[in-house]
Amino acid sequence: MHYAFYDFIGNIGLVLLLGTYLLLQLGRIDSHGLLYSLLNALAALLIGISLLFAFNMSAFLVEAFWFLISLYGVVKCCLRRRASRL
Repeated sequence: MHYAFYDFIGNIGLVLLLGTYLLLQLGRIDSHGLLYSLLNALAALLIGISLLFAFNMSAFLVEAFWFLISLYGVVKCCLRRRASRL
């Protein structure tokens, strides 16, 4: 088995994804907070990058939508913070 740089990038994304979920379950981060959405977006992006080198359509689509949904969470959180300042 060949372990390439894109495998490493994907594994970093995997650790971020699972770590974020663990932190959520332990009550260490808020599912409506900016950190949660940012970590999810970064994890999906890293896994998505690795999939560009070893392509799998189903996995790529999951990561693409995971990234887009996480970006929605980032925007929503930023708008909520902005509204609370006014």
